Amino acid sequence: MPTFHDDKSLQKLQTIRLSEEEELAKVLSKKYGFTYADLSLEPVSTDALRLIPEPKAREAEIAVYKRLSKKVDIAVRTPNNPKITEILQDLSERGYQPTLHLTSRHSLERAWDMYKDLSFAVETQAGLLDISGEQIKALTESIHSLDDARKAVTEVLSMKKVYRVTRTVETLMAGAMATGSSDVHVEPEEANVRIRYRLDGVLTELLLLDHETYKLILNRIKLLSGLKLNITSAPQDGRFSVRIDNKDVEIRTSVLPGAYGESIVMRLLDPHSIGVSLEELGMPDSLLTILAHEIQKPNGMILTTGPTGSGKTTTLYAFLKKIHTPEIKILTIEDPVEYHLPGIVQTQVNHKDYTFANGLRSALRQDPDVIMVGEIRDHEVAETAVHASLTGHLVLSTLHTNNAAGAFPRLVDLGIDTGILGDAVNIAMAQRLVRRIDKTKAKEVPLSGEYRDMVDRVLGSLPANVAKPTNVSITWEPVDEADFASYAGRVGVYEAIRMTKEVHDAVASHGGIGAIVTAAKPQGILTMHQDAILKALDGQTSMSEIVRILGGIDMFDSAGG
Repeated sequence: MPTFHDDKSLQKLQTIRLSEEEELAKVLSKKYGFTYADLSLEPVSTDALRLIPEPKAREAEIAVYKRLSKKVDIAVRTPNNPKITEILQDLSERGYQPTLHLTSRHSLERAWDMYKDLSFAVETQAGLLDISGEQIKALTESIHSLDDARKAVTEVLSMKKVYRVTRTVETLMAGAMATGSSDVHVEPEEANVRIRYRLDGVLTELLLLDHETYKLILNRIKLLSGLKLNITSAPQDGRFSVRIDNKDVEIRTSVLPGAYGESIVMRLLDPHSIGVSLEELGMPDSLLTILAHEIQKPNGMILTTGPTGSGKTTTLYAFLKKIHTPEIKILTIEDPVEYHLPGIVQTQVNHKDYTFANGLRSALRQDPDVIMVGEIRDHEVAETAVHASLTGHLVLSTLHTNNAAGAFPRLVDLGIDTGILGDAVNIAMAQRLVRRIDKTKAKEVPLSGEYRDMVDRVLGSLPANVAKPTNVSITWEPVDEADFASYAGRVGVYEAIRMTKEVHDAVASHGGIGAIVTAAKPQGILTMHQDAILKALDGQTSMSEIVRILGGIDMFDSAGG
């Protein structure tokens, strides 16, 4: 009696079944007018495969196996799966041009099996790299604090997988997004490499890296950002993006050579952060009323001042969103375009043939009603902006000065004739961002010492039209000075000076900032220090935070508070 070899028979049966499955796929492809794809013979591109996350690919019975620029070949088991329609729509919105091919379940299993070796980094048309939004989103949902972010990054660093470095970068980005951090700093030192998040404007240490891991992360970030790996002695700037929930979060990368290696700063530009309206910025009601009137004027300049990270861009965007209608044309000149606003023409300078100056001149030939200039840096830009404001355009821009009063002598320093400032400038404002105190995680503190003196001085100098607060003896402070959990988000503190005859006379006589502040007092607009103190008494921020941002009582004196 012949011996029945079960294993051999099963193997032969399996081969027959697979062959029949492939033949059926061929028949169906001809019947429905599709080309047939055998993924056991066709090379499967991992860059193409990464375009669709594995769970979605399995659910839809689909695999993207070939990619040439924006043209992609997709293998499907059945084209009438409703999940395929969603995937095709998503790919089209991302600019891809898909072509469907019929395949077998066995072919798809072969492609899906390759997911386990993917790093979630994908190549873009520009040759840059983007990180998978799906992976980032999954990570952010598990991170709720700095400690969670620290643990997540530490866990990934301990992995022995080949994709450890890429996952580390992904986790750093996810941690920053989950905690609301604006920047990720990677700073090499002699003994180790320090990683810090900027959370609500304050840098806080996340963890320390060894130099070997840092070098791998540096190269990955350079690849992601489109930077040159072989350049280590010169600064480089780049970018990459993460697509989450159909929105792109752009990361701008700056690499700067240092004594122990290249310092990296990655800034996260989340489009959700500019969803705030003018009314939600935290301006005093009186100032909000004034600005709502000023931005409706057909011409003139509105200037906002403050250091980097003080929220100037968000304020200007809030102005633009407030006044935007189909009846007016708004054009911006930015460096760079940080956020994209629908219905507005936004352009970006390149410091070579498209600078703020010639960009502004070109903008005037585009028949705009409103122009936003990212920053007035020199005489040429200042002169052109002033000319634009005098010839029927509303111009919004920024200056680097410490306060609102400083904007006027700054324009004079840039070569603007004081005689025309009165007609050119409508209003100048200054702002800072202070952290919001979470009163549920803070403690009540009786006012005393320097804080008491600051409050008394501000209450005694309030404009007559501003009501004094009912609470003048209690503020809220963090339980621990290093406790970031006591704060949640930030709110702006503001001041503004309208161009009146008195202010113009003070500017024209070169009386200095003090003279301008004095001339502006009858306007009854709060100073930044007054606004900040009132917000502290209202429980919106802490006195320690005000001192950190605006300085102590000596600074109050110099600011005219």
